[in-house]
Amino acid sequence: MTDTNACVLCAKTSAETPLIPFDYHGRAWRICSQHLPVLIHDPARLAGALPDADKLSPAEHKD
Repeated sequence: MTDTNACVLCAKTSAETPLIPFDYHGRAWRICSQHLPVLIHDPARLAGALPDADKLSPAEHKD
């Protein structure tokens, strides 16, 4: 299981990079600013790090 005080994808801590907190499945998680686009546009890449990440839908682009 990933340390909740580190990025869910790369495991970097706040001593290494800025982290953005978010809540999901009733838990507090963090993601680094580099990987925030993954959470927004390709959340299935977080499978194995976040429960049911493969069921998340990417953000829709509206022109």
